[in-house]
Amino acid sequence: MYIFAETYFTSASYKNMKKTLSLLVLLMMAAVVMSENSEDLWIANGKRQIFGVISKPRYTGEKQPVAIIAHGFNGTHAHGKNYFKALNELGYQCYAFDFPCGSVNSRSDNNTLNMSIPDEQSDLEAIVRHFKSQPDVDPGRIVLIGESQGGLVSALTAAAIRKDVHRLVLVFPALCIPDNWRERYPDTAVIPDTTTLWNVPLGRRFFMEIHDMDVFKRIKKFKKPVLIVQGDADRIVSMEDSRRAANLYKNARLHIIHGAGHGFKPKEMHESLLQIQSFLTE
Repeated sequence: MYIFAETYFTSASYKNMKKTLSLLVLLMMAAVVMSENSEDLWIANGKRQIFGVISKPRYTGEKQPVAIIAHGFNGTHAHGKNYFKALNELGYQCYAFDFPCGSVNSRSDNNTLNMSIPDEQSDLEAIVRHFKSQPDVDPGRIVLIGESQGGLVSALTAAAIRKDVHRLVLVFPALCIPDNWRERYPDTAVIPDTTTLWNVPLGRRFFMEIHDMDVFKRIKKFKKPVLIVQGDADRIVSMEDSRRAANLYKNARLHIIHGAGHGFKPKEMHESLLQIQSFLTE
């Protein structure tokens, strides 16, 4: 709801108000169109229930490709909505979801003490299986897009079920997570029951499961096309890890957004989306 206070009805202000109201009407119409184009979709992974939102382009009678968008640490499906319009325009269905236990705001499960990289990989694999079985989906064109920790999970998943993933997009991927925590906790005996990171409590299991994980040895098994997008001002994820991954993959390219940090501003996000659109239409 919009509230206008202290409006003075001079000729100029009346014209400005009319322009403002017209703009609001257009925005509201766009919101209605967007809401009609997307809906909630729950997907089961055993006893785990995954909440997400799916956005579909206009149905043409042909099976459509799908982009599955994985959020980062303590993120939600809302981050994935930034991709919907650009990918719908390419004919892609888009699914953004909440990892169970992946965020204090997750609608799937917000108990972050149970956060687990292997669990998130299992959830992403279950989502891929779901879409492979849908009658309006082209099972040979399933794309994974992952941001930050979601990038790590997407890379691990693509390598594990490489026959089911068509292409992989990694956006400022946190491939460094196991190395970073191994440096902090070199001996598993010193890992406490609870570690708090950015006001998010994590259980001991999170660190135990990734302590001996060799990320690059795992992810290089994916041989299909990979796009990595990262900003050169990222202070959370090392650019060197992305360069290493780009060199390690059989078919990959790295696009660097100058001045961008860990998370993109609107102009940087637009640049990233253009790169992804180009990558998916090659």
